[in-house]
Amino acid sequence: MNVAGFAGSTALGTALLLATPPVAAQTYPAKPVRLIVGFAAGGGTDTLARLVSKKLADIWPQPMVVENRPGADGAIATEVVAKSPADGYTLVMVSNAHTITPFQRKLAYDPVKDFAPVTLVASTPNLLLVHPALPVRNVKELVALAKSRPGELTYGSSGTGTSPFLAMELFKSMTGTSIVHVPYKGSNPAVIDLMGGNIQLMFGAIPTTLSHVKSGRLRAIAISSLKHWPSVPALPTVSESGLPGFEAATWYGVLAPAGTPAAVVNKLQSDVSGALQQADVKTYAAEMGFEAIGNKPDEFGDVIRRDMAKWGKVIRALGDRQ
Repeated sequence: MNVAGFAGSTALGTALLLATPPVAAQTYPAKPVRLIVGFAAGGGTDTLARLVSKKLADIWPQPMVVENRPGADGAIATEVVAKSPADGYTLVMVSNAHTITPFQRKLAYDPVKDFAPVTLVASTPNLLLVHPALPVRNVKELVALAKSRPGELTYGSSGTGTSPFLAMELFKSMTGTSIVHVPYKGSNPAVIDLMGGNIQLMFGAIPTTLSHVKSGRLRAIAISSLKHWPSVPALPTVSESGLPGFEAATWYGVLAPAGTPAAVVNKLQSDVSGALQQADVKTYAAEMGFEAIGNKPDEFGDVIRRDMAKWGKVIRALGDRQ
C-alpha cells in the first residue's frame, strides 16, 4: 500500500472508531448492578436508591439491586465501593455525610480521589423550626432573643456531626449566638422533644417535619436553601433573612469507583438523569420534599469539593472552640 493509501485507511479507521460507541457503553449493563446504601432501609438515601432502581428496571436488560450496609455514617458502604472493581457494577448512593465524615473519623478511602462522581440525584433543604411557644416568627427575632438569653436556648439534632447539627452550628457562627446543643439518636426523637417543648429549636428535614408544621405543632420560620421551596413557597430563606449566602441542604448522589470507564459513567448518568426527569418521579420527589436533579458527573464532583471545603471549615472551628 502506498503512503496515500495508508493515510486514507488510517483516517477512515479513526473516523469509524469515533463514530462507534465504546464497547463498554454498548454492552453495559451485562449483569446485575449493585447499588449499595450506607444507611438503613426507609431513610432518604434508601428511598431514593430504590426509586432509581425501580425506574432503571424499565429500561435496563439487567436489574439494579439495592443493598443496605448501614454504619459509620455511610462510611462502611462507601469503603466497599472504593475497593470494588472499577467496572460500573458496584455503585454507592451517598448523602452529604460523604463530605462530613472525613473530618470526624479516619477513613480507609479518599472521598474525592477514590471515586468517580456519576450524578447528584436529589436535594432537600432543612426547615428552621421553633416550638410555637417561642416568641419568634422570623430569623431576626430569633437572633435577637438568642443574644438576649445567651446559653439559655437549646436546639436538637439527630446527632453531633450530622447535617442538621452542622446547619445550626453554621447559623450560630454567622449570627454570633450561643445556643446549647442537645444531641439525639436520630431525628424523630429530636422532633418529638421539640414538639413537647423540651428544646426550643432545630433544623429539620422537610420530609420528616413538614406535616408537623402544617398541623401547627411546630413553627417554621425560614428554610436553609438559597431559593424558595415548592412545598413551602411563602417561607423565606435564611439567606434573605439577614444571613446572605447561608445554605445547608441535604443531598444524595451516586458514586462509582475511581477508574470506571468514562463511557460507563456517562451512560449511568444519562440513564439515571432520564429516570429522574420522568413526570411521576419529579412529582413523587416533590411530594416527599426532594428536588430531583440528575446533573453531570463534573458538576456533582464540584458539589462534593465545595461541601468538603465548607463543612471542613465549620468542623475545624468547632474543634478550636472546644
